Amino acid sequence: MASYVVMEPPQEGPENALLLRDGFAFLAFIIPFFWFLWHRMWLEAFAVLAVALLLGALGSIEGWSATSTVASLCLSLFLGLEARNLRAAMLRRRGWRQWGVVEADNRSDAETRFMAELFAGSGPAPTPSAPVLSDAAVRGAGREGNGPALGLFTYPGAG
Repeated sequence: MASYVVMEPPQEGPENALLLRDGFAFLAFIIPFFWFLWHRMWLEAFAVLAVALLLGALGSIEGWSATSTVASLCLSLFLGLEARNLRAAMLRRRGWRQWGVVEADNRSDAETRFMAELFAGSGPAPTPSAPVLSDAAVRGAGREGNGPALGLFTYPGAG
């Protein structure tokens, strides 16, 4: 089963929520710059481009080509693992709220479960493998380091 983080838009109701699948983003591993542009993550896209150009320049220096290749592979692996969490952090910066986490076999089942919980009025159901975080816990997790994090690192929320 996969976990889907449900993000609510700032001015609209939860009916227009976005479901982000937690897991490895293969296209972000292969072509991270275009993946970030596709998802309108401008700052992240240009940061990845700058680091890639820096690693390319490092690879042109004699004796540093192997180091540059390994660093590029590590960067791509990191971006493949963290791209979806970076997208959730970008949405939080733009005012989106995290509704909760839904577990399902595929996206359509996740949407069905989300809508069923939404219209039943029960709110998000906590699951042992993916804790549901309140907005205060998401904001406080990045600054004080006392809350759980989604992904490898904590990203500070909008304060």
